[in-house]
Amino acid sequence: MATSSDRQSLFPRPPTTVTDREGRTITVSEYAGEPAPLVEMYTHFDDDSRSQGLPPRDEPRTREWIGGLLDDGLNAVARHGDDMVGHAVLVPYDDTAELAIFVRPTYQSAGIGTHLIRGLLRYGQENGLTHVWLTVSRTNRIAMNLYRSAGFETTARNRGEHEMERDL
Repeated sequence: MATSSDRQSLFPRPPTTVTDREGRTITVSEYAGEPAPLVEMYTHFDDDSRSQGLPPRDEPRTREWIGGLLDDGLNAVARHGDDMVGHAVLVPYDDTAELAIFVRPTYQSAGIGTHLIRGLLRYGQENGLTHVWLTVSRTNRIAMNLYRSAGFETTARNRGEHEMERDL
């Protein structure tokens, strides 16, 4: 059985700087800043890049959604230079949390999501979370593989979605 310190070693403490599969320098860090840079990032998501109704389609709803995540969640971002290219959030409920992650479409499949999740899970551990869950569309194989690589296991299948969970 893995100890707490063993699990923490799997999750690097943000901020971290990595080189993605495209050779870009990406920095992953905790985020508690203004909504505007995240709202701008989400303008790059087209209909094919949305899942389960997120991110919202228009700027006012996106701004409101981001505001709620910044108020209630533990947020981490990935940056390439001055550009936000990824956002992940844990929305806590007691000692557990729901995870959501988004990587700007032109930066997907480059390993950024892996680094973003690992940094966010460490952030969650440090804030007393012991369990994380999420839902993912059963047709989103790339996301399901990402979650499995971060230690999530499928715990339920409902209609078009899978629920996945892991302990921290």
